[in-house]
Amino acid sequence: MTRDFGAEPLAGSTRDRIAESDTVMRVLDRNAEISTRYGGAFVQSIDGLEGARHDGRPYDWFFYVNGLWSSVGAAEYPLHGGEAIWWDYRDWSASERVSALVGSWPQPFADGYEGRRHPTSVECHDAGTACAVVRQRLSRAGATLARAGTGEAIRVLVGPWQRIRADGTAVEIESGPGVSGVYADFADVRGGFALVGLDERGEPARRFGRDAGLVAATRSGSAPPLWVVTGASVAGTLAAARLLDGEALRDRFAVASAGGEEVPLPVGVG
Repeated sequence: MTRDFGAEPLAGSTRDRIAESDTVMRVLDRNAEISTRYGGAFVQSIDGLEGARHDGRPYDWFFYVNGLWSSVGAAEYPLHGGEAIWWDYRDWSASERVSALVGSWPQPFADGYEGRRHPTSVECHDAGTACAVVRQRLSRAGATLARAGTGEAIRVLVGPWQRIRADGTAVEIESGPGVSGVYADFADVRGGFALVGLDERGEPARRFGRDAGLVAATRSGSAPPLWVVTGASVAGTLAAARLLDGEALRDRFAVASAGGEEVPLPVGVG
């Protein structure tokens, strides 16, 4: 459990044996003091921290299973065993639906999502050596690599933003976190793009250098999740590829790499 987009840990990871009838809500109830609303379907508070407005902005609890947001409530989400469940208390004024995040690495690559394992397709676009780094790190994480276009595969796009923005799902990042759930943007500059980190309100907070990289995840409807390993340049894409490990990604919604610095996104939370 964390708050503010993973910036502040509230409880350490625990392992819990599950029964056949267990749901996300039942596991939470065994491990924390909770209150619910809407007939017990949704969480109102965990260990005394409840949904409310702070400085005029709405805050609530959201949960992710293997790095993916669920369209059903915690009381209706069945568990099969092996899932990574993450609860985060955050400001949702800019984006209520953050559909996917990177901080549950190596999930969903290692064990899939929604009760099933899925292969992973890596799609490279002028990525240079970054593509080999991505494939290597995914394989070490337990992913089953498949050809691009494999049905129901988790997609990983690797390449400079100017190349991968042609993808219909990836380009939604340019429409802001209210659409993609990603607190980053790429601004048009002379000769290409510049990576911009957004704050929790979805406003530009930091413009990164030419060789900055981004690792982020999103999802369109019920389609397989999409991860982007990208940057404003080939060098930025390689910097992003090198972020693919548990230490760099853990408990983060998305991460930028700038001059050797790892910057959690949104910028400035916590």
